[in-house]
Amino acid sequence: MSVSLTACGDDAYITRIQEEGKLVVVTRNAPTTYYVGRDGDTGFEYELISAFAEELGVELELVMSDNPGNILGLVAEGEADIAAAGLTRTKQRQDRVLFSDSYQDVTQQVVCHRRGARPSGPEDLVGLSIEVPAETSYVEQLNRLQEETPELAWEVHPEHNTEFLLEKVWKRKLDCTVGDSNIVAVNQRYMPELSVRFELSDPQPLAWAMPANADGLQDAVNDWLDQYEEEGQLQALINQYYGFIEVFDYVDTRAFRRKVERVLPQYQKLFQEAGKQYGIDWTLLAAQAYQESHWNRHARSPTGVRGIMMLTQITAKEVGIQSRLDPKQSIMGGAKYLANLRGRLPEAITEPDRTWIALAAYNVGMGHIYDARKLARNQGKNPNLWHDFRDVLPLLSQKKYYEDLRYGYARGSEPVRYVRRIRNYHDMLLQALKVE
Repeated sequence: MSVSLTACGDDAYITRIQEEGKLVVVTRNAPTTYYVGRDGDTGFEYELISAFAEELGVELELVMSDNPGNILGLVAEGEADIAAAGLTRTKQRQDRVLFSDSYQDVTQQVVCHRRGARPSGPEDLVGLSIEVPAETSYVEQLNRLQEETPELAWEVHPEHNTEFLLEKVWKRKLDCTVGDSNIVAVNQRYMPELSVRFELSDPQPLAWAMPANADGLQDAVNDWLDQYEEEGQLQALINQYYGFIEVFDYVDTRAFRRKVERVLPQYQKLFQEAGKQYGIDWTLLAAQAYQESHWNRHARSPTGVRGIMMLTQITAKEVGIQSRLDPKQSIMGGAKYLANLRGRLPEAITEPDRTWIALAAYNVGMGHIYDARKLARNQGKNPNLWHDFRDVLPLLSQKKYYEDLRYGYARGSEPVRYVRRIRNYHDMLLQALKVE
């Protein structure tokens, strides 16, 4: 992909960025923006802005701030070139800075404790303890609602961000707070007692902010975003960070967190040993095993698959294990089988797509994976990318598609759900174990 800067003309701002060889970006340290993971710097906003900096051929210099007012101030004063911090584009903010085109829509949600207050509309918030971060779009929205409900009151915190206040609600030190839907969705999996009571706003656009005199930079960003979206890379990035988040299931999430504490310690060393031997992240193996059996060594399905990794008799024989009910044999056998599946995929499939497709094969069988690859090519999709591949798999249950395929019918939606749930459990497990 190549960004044309002809629209920028001789704009001094972007010329200065290219001459200095760096793009100064202010962001937040949070799960939806930027954080340091097990493999280094990561986060949706980080990856998006990194791709833009790479396209410009400049280095990325990050500045951290948790306060939206400070973030916008750094941009307005020219101390940062771009704010890539999950900011909603509002009329009030547009009076201070320039904004890019939108790359994602979110809604503001009122979040309370599951066993706490149950407001169903703004008027029900009267009398509740409500706190929101300072200088956020939440404050703007609450100010507008207060015109209709004068009794509505809340406290503004200049130092506390959305994640902190969600945790405060979770600990029942606060009745309710407000958060953008993407932030709530991520944090709700780590704090299962959080409950979305109602939508406080219509969908709002997330966008990057830039100094008021950076028209050329704004043009370059918008041109690049258009190309990035047109080539499917924006949707792929959204899928990477949010595509695995299911509709929230409180009971399942709470049960999972209890079993992390009470059951996982019995098997953790086995998962670690198997992961090391077969080159698979042990926490991913553990998440897969939870999806298969909920870490029940005696698990058995109506079709006869058994054990923690729910192996068939044929698979158990293939990987050389004698007892599917023996936890060590089952975990080692499941890891070996997954590694074998991953190794049978074409070299053109790279990580992490290689692992997601291998997991799908574990669920539905490699024959159907081969069929789905053929179907993906016929549909004009990339069979090497999970976000394309998962769109094709459900078609395997439709006769007009499977009747011409070698391995025929399959419940194609099942492996899609299977992979999504494993990714969800894996993400929650990393948070529960505080794995970095």
